[in-house]
Amino acid sequence: MRKQDQKARPESKARKQRVGRIDQQLLDRIEAWCDRVLAVSQTLEDQGRSRRITDQIIGSGTSVGANLFEADEAMSTKDFTKCIAIALKELNETRFWIRLITRQGWIAPDRLEPFLDETTELKKILGSIIARTKQRTSKP
Repeated sequence: MRKQDQKARPESKARKQRVGRIDQQLLDRIEAWCDRVLAVSQTLEDQGRSRRITDQIIGSGTSVGANLFEADEAMSTKDFTKCIAIALKELNETRFWIRLITRQGWIAPDRLEPFLDETTELKKILGSIIARTKQRTSKP
């Protein structure tokens, strides 16, 4: 790897040394999902669609990533669960906005269908994390 590439990707060394609670693959998947949220928002903005809706989807969509990364470094199990639960709620809100955009015909349904599918899968994963965490903490 060239030195220039190393400077552009300082997180690669840190990722090898991470001690977080969440699997790196899930964090990467959430980052990619957030990138897709921003792409949808940019498309809406380019079309001159409602700024309010664009702001809503950006807010809820990027909050998913922020809360998951916060959960990764949570100081307690209670804090971890709370952050994951917030991320799950924000996924639900983002799903609402994506469905609204689809119903309005602002972006082709075939373009948004894989995004909705990924949203549903991520909801199941986060729901499972919450359930397993609560199950582990409720054992005597």
